[in-house]
Amino acid sequence: MIDEKRFKLIDSKTGKEFEFDGLTGSMGPDVINISSLYKQTGLFTYDPGFTSTAACNSKITFIDGEKGILQYIGVTQLKIWQIIVLT
Repeated sequence: MIDEKRFKLIDSKTGKEFEFDGLTGSMGPDVINISSLYKQTGLFTYDPGFTSTAACNSKITFIDGEKGILQYIGVTQLKIWQIIVLT
């Protein structure tokens, strides 16, 4: 869902300004929709660990990998990561 919030990116070399919509999630943090970043600026983002990037939009699932949370339709599916060592 597009929020009223807008974000401005300013190129410090050229002074050009670019604006992006803010999106509000039902859970987790809000996001900046940068899907038009390349079209507007000719640049890509760099997020090597994929730690600050939302890859999809879902109304029925929520994932927080750092906290080990996986929910489907609001029901927790995975709470604890387990490692089983076979000897």
